[in-house]
Formats: sequence, C-alpha cells, structure tokens
Amino acid sequence: MMIGPADFVGQWRLTRQIDDRRAGATGHMEGQATFTPIGHALRYFEEGQLRLGDGPMLEAQRIYLWDFDGEEVAMRFEDGRAFHRFRPAGLSPGTEHPCGDDLYRVEYDFTAWPIWSATWEVSGPRKDYTFVSRYSRD
Repeated sequence: MMIGPADFVGQWRLTRQIDDRRAGATGHMEGQATFTPIGHALRYFEEGQLRLGDGPMLEAQRIYLWDFDGEEVAMRFEDGRAFHRFRPAGLSPGTEHPCGDDLYRVEYDFTAWPIWSATWEVSGPRKDYTFVSRYSRD
C-alpha cells in the first residue's frame, strides 16, 4: 500500500526516544507533528517537550518540507536544502545524509499504518546516537 500526501495531513502524536552513546545519556520527547499542505508539498512542523539525561525540560521545534515525487518523498530542510529521500511504504530505508564528517542513516516503518516510525542512526567523529520517533493519530 502506497501512502500519499493526503494520508499525512493533520496532527500526529509524536514520541521520541534518544540514546546518545557519546554523552552516555538517554532522552525523551513528547509532542506533536503537524502536516500542512503548501502547494504540492507538505510542511512538517514538530514541537514538544524534550529532556536529555538529567537536564532541564526543553522546548523543541523542527520544520521540514516533504515533496512527493512519484513513489518517493524528497525531504528538505526548511530553507529548501535537500535532506534525504524515502518511500512511504512498508519498511523503507531512506537515503543517507552526510553532515560534515557525521553520517545520518534512517529507516522508516509504515507496516502498522497509521502508526509509523523513523529510526535514525547517527555516527561520526562528533556524534554517536540513535533516536526513534513514533507517530500515531491524536
């Protein structure tokens, strides 16, 4: 089953687990993600409460643009720079994203749609962490 742009529109409950091996800390975020149509793309906006280790509760926000290109999503940063691509179906590895000497790898899981997740592995000289974002309808 291919999931299209209209299937994402609206609000989603977002939870995120973070395992930062370099810092020896874990983290957790609770919030929401909202997909809003803009032209033939979707604007992804997430916001929530984030705590890393024993640190203070922080407000977290992030914006991406999702362009649906055939059977793939081309995800871009808010300023339009390319981030990665993935196919919104089944288990879907995204393309890798180098950030300086660090490398971001992601796998999406749409097998329990409309519950879905993205698991990121980030490694390099400055970073060594995993985070899993889980999405469900409010």
